Amino acid sequence: MDRAGAGWLNGLIGVAIFSGSLPATRVAVLQFDPVFLTVARAAIAGLIALALLLALKQRWPTRQEVLSLIVVALGVVVGFPLLTALALQSVTSAHSIVFIGLLPLATALFGVLRGGERPKPVFWLFCLAGSSCVAGFAVSQGLRVSPVGDLLMLGAILVCGLGYAEGGWLSRSLGGWQVICWALVLALPVMLVLSLLVQPASFDGIGLPALLGLGYVSLFSMLIGFFFWYRGLSQGGIAAVGQLQLLQPFLGLALAAGLLHEPVSPGMIGVTLAVILCVAGAKRFAR
Repeated sequence: MDRAGAGWLNGLIGVAIFSGSLPATRVAVLQFDPVFLTVARAAIAGLIALALLLALKQRWPTRQEVLSLIVVALGVVVGFPLLTALALQSVTSAHSIVFIGLLPLATALFGVLRGGERPKPVFWLFCLAGSSCVAGFAVSQGLRVSPVGDLLMLGAILVCGLGYAEGGWLSRSLGGWQVICWALVLALPVMLVLSLLVQPASFDGIGLPALLGLGYVSLFSMLIGFFFWYRGLSQGGIAAVGQLQLLQPFLGLALAAGLLHEPVSPGMIGVTLAVILCVAGAKRFAR
């Protein structure tokens, strides 16, 4: 398998792992405060990341790399988890997952600005088509579910796209799994202190589903998924592999319906199928 093909495979594995993030978060915020969930998942993942870096004797990042790692940390360690956790207090995971269809466009735009990539003009047509389907669905719903929740999701998409692009660019020199590990370690002191400050008074009333949700977003969403994702972005290109995120709504909606028994409307399914059709076209004209 060539480098580009390996990049698409790694990216697909990462997307599959990320697809469980919003349903798991939705379960966790039923019993955990969103702020605690955000800092706790980062603290747990950060402790594991620190152990990995020390055990495998990885080199320290340079000063310039540290600046990029701060951007990654603010985008994917703090910004996206916090904004989605807040949004999921007022919207269902099935509704919020549809907004993930906007991530490929945000990632591609930041990939051009930060990574210097230059996709063909036709690529942007497919990218815009997929994102327009998602935005059109949100407008068709009149944002009746929760305007605040939808705005929080849009904010999450922007900071996440920046974090993805910056991390993908940095992975070319630092390594895919090293990027997320160092970003988590940079945020660890603050996240650890905040976790202790905002933790529940007692964990006795916390049910197993909420604990499993916390465990999933800490180990898989915050750490393991990024091992594959950043490696895929660095191998296959940020803008190109980033279009795999168009598959995430489909996988996420399936999980929301199967595990949480949340209603999935025909409109949601239609939008998901439409954005999936844009992946092949975007892949073809990404370079």
